[in-house]
Amino acid sequence: MRQHSIPWDQAGPHAHPFTATHDAPTSTNVDLVVPVYNEEASLATSVATLLRATSEGDSHVTIIIADNASTDATPTIAEALAEKHPDVRYVRLEQKGRGRALSKVWSASDADVVAYTDVDLATDIRALDPMVEVIRSGIADVAIASRLLPGLDISRGVKREVISRCYNRLLRLSLAVGYSDAQCGFKAMSAEAAKKLLPLVEDTAWFFDTELLTRAEWAGLRIHEFGTDWVDDPDSSVDVLATAWADVKGIHRLRRTILRSGGQTLGIDDVPAPNTGAQILHFIDVGIVSTLLYAVLFLFGVQMFSPTVANLGALLISTVANTGLNRRHTFGVRSPHHGLAAQIKGLASFALCLGFTSAGLAISANFTGPLASVGTLAVLTSANLLATIVRFVLLRTWVFAIGAHHNSRSAHHG
Repeated sequence: MRQHSIPWDQAGPHAHPFTATHDAPTSTNVDLVVPVYNEEASLATSVATLLRATSEGDSHVTIIIADNASTDATPTIAEALAEKHPDVRYVRLEQKGRGRALSKVWSASDADVVAYTDVDLATDIRALDPMVEVIRSGIADVAIASRLLPGLDISRGVKREVISRCYNRLLRLSLAVGYSDAQCGFKAMSAEAAKKLLPLVEDTAWFFDTELLTRAEWAGLRIHEFGTDWVDDPDSSVDVLATAWADVKGIHRLRRTILRSGGQTLGIDDVPAPNTGAQILHFIDVGIVSTLLYAVLFLFGVQMFSPTVANLGALLISTVANTGLNRRHTFGVRSPHHGLAAQIKGLASFALCLGFTSAGLAISANFTGPLASVGTLAVLTSANLLATIVRFVLLRTWVFAIGAHHNSRSAHHG
């Protein structure tokens, strides 16, 4: 996945060098879904705001009110709005669930781009045009608004802010994703991406957004983030803690599903790895980080243990870190599937590095004087650097070879 994070008001027809040569039409059909449940008090005002905002853009936007089994006057108001405005449609669902509503409407859409916004319009609706533009121009497959990027004007309570940030950090750790804000209620994607992703998304409620974005990233689709100002709705009926707990259960279910399926979901093994030149540069970057980590750990450990034990511990920890960083940054593997297998294979190179460094220890065994530890470290560091070339070959041809071989087969069959 190639992810970008820029303010929405800096994107436009010339936001990317490829846009100027793209031959796509200037007008794009967009289905903008507004999921609602018992929103009789705000629905008419919100739709009026959306109509004014979308009438000024370059895209043809149809506003679709997706009613999640409302029991108040929402259906009556929505039907009246659809009759009055040609660019407003009304869809009634007899079951609750925002994810269910979005999946149904998006699946039936014939628009070029599908999108949604929460009815409270907490996110600046003007972000829609640049979001559609990056999708129309081919820069991105999915565009999302984010409240968690730096430099934004965000107005919401401390509890919601803390829970949101903790949740998104949990996603990074547990699902190996890079997007910053899963639950912001303003997203768009190409019709092609929606057709591929929606059949795979199981959740019908609030975890729908997280599952959709996670599967998109694991599939190698390009997600473009727009930092937007955001104003919390004080009358929101969402139970934040209950929703957060449901999301945690969703994370567990998604990980279990991926592991049980052997990773054979949309495109997980089809994510294109960086080219060889980029791999070499990323490998060097990771090598510098892991070598520095090794040095710090060795210098710390040798104060308490023998050089042999300190070397063993430092090498083991830095090897695990090196494999994890190379997996994601050097070879472009996003899914947590096969993570343990990769670490086990990565540890096989631990024996190689141990052989190099053991030889280095033998060479430096007779070092004496106040700089003996520094001299020993220099020899061991040199030994580690000598092992990096062989380690790169092993990582490329063995540890992370599954995705590369799969991509090669896909290219031949394509």
